Amino acid sequence: MSARSFFTLLFFTLFSLFISLSRALNNGFTVELIHRDSSKSPLYQPTQNKYQRVANAMRRSIDRVNYIYYYSITNTSQKTVTSSVGEYLMSYSIGTPPSKVYGFIDTGSDLLWLQCEPCEQCYPQTTPIFDPSLSSSYRHIPCFDYTCVSTTDTSCDVLGFCEYTAKHFGRSVSQGYLGVETLTLDSTTGNSVSFPNIVVGCGYRNMGTFHGQSSGIVGLGNGQHSLTTQFGSSIGRKFSYCLVSSFSNSTNKLNFGDAAVVSGNGAMTTPIVKKNGQSFYYLTLEAFSVEDKLIEFGQPTNDGNIIIDSDTTYTFLPNDVYNRFESAVAEYINIERVNYPNGTFKLCYDITYEGFKDPLIIAHFKGADIRLDSNSIFTAIGEGIICLGVFPYQMAILGNMAQQNLLVGYNLVQNTVTFMPTDCTK
Repeated sequence: MSARSFFTLLFFTLFSLFISLSRALNNGFTVELIHRDSSKSPLYQPTQNKYQRVANAMRRSIDRVNYIYYYSITNTSQKTVTSSVGEYLMSYSIGTPPSKVYGFIDTGSDLLWLQCEPCEQCYPQTTPIFDPSLSSSYRHIPCFDYTCVSTTDTSCDVLGFCEYTAKHFGRSVSQGYLGVETLTLDSTTGNSVSFPNIVVGCGYRNMGTFHGQSSGIVGLGNGQHSLTTQFGSSIGRKFSYCLVSSFSNSTNKLNFGDAAVVSGNGAMTTPIVKKNGQSFYYLTLEAFSVEDKLIEFGQPTNDGNIIIDSDTTYTFLPNDVYNRFESAVAEYINIERVNYPNGTFKLCYDITYEGFKDPLIIAHFKGADIRLDSNSIFTAIGEGIICLGVFPYQMAILGNMAQQNLLVGYNLVQNTVTFMPTDCTK
């Protein structure tokens, strides 16, 4: 083959790849999310029954809500804070050549970080730890770079490279270098989509409760280092997800770009409220309806009074709102309660009882009335026993269980969240 023919072939090959990538980005793409308790999860523990998993999810929810409350009241920027646990795993490839890893998605974090070699202190990871020295596309970010200067909890090493510290309740969870690297996602269509020059945290000293095949966190929060921000115009700053029950064998879906648009019959939109530079997504919840009884959040309703979160399983309400909500639910069901052994779950029933009937519950967000079905509100804790998956706390968080079988779309240009009832198993 002549040199001219070779370069002609190379040109058209690269051009075809460019067109393929452009089409994938313009049409959007979808990746799979795996719940940590799914049988498809690399963290799945077959010796646990579903009721043990419910108890573990409760413990993780309490840790998560305490974490969120701590950072919300201290007004801490979310650029380098992270939860120590996660619920949904996403696989991605990092570097050139690509290395496949798993990370927990987090709509409250603003950084993708993973364990990297050489690892001074790392939690056990069963998959190979990423070695940036073997990647031709990795480079450290220097201290004078705006990315480093604009990020909280960064410092300089002796060579002038930017180091980060990701914190949880003020304690370090991950320390390492800020760098830029190529990130590749495998779409559900079988195509791969690559994004060069993505800011990542390459952690060489990592603590916390991560284990197994999880390499760290994939931040999807509302900040400058979030993947949704870094993907930028290529996805129109739009993403959405559709979550199934954690006990389902169906996979969850995370959509980007045009694939993330939520529209059609039943779609309802509510504004995002930004607060203090935090990456959490705040919405305004005006009231709940339990059948014909209205439980208001207060008059006047404060904008941005609830966080919608991917990593909290259960829903939490301010104490006074919870008490009125629980009373309305109990009044409608109107049968004898079942006591939960340690008192964690407040309102439990035997659903085999002939008179049991769950109420119609609607969450009234600003501009959006969202029906929450029984499986989004009640959780099974034993054979024939279900409990209300809503709890009293000092703040309000809409957990991922309440978002199941809803297509939830984030438009970060318009600063809105759109809900649409959807069978997420399809």
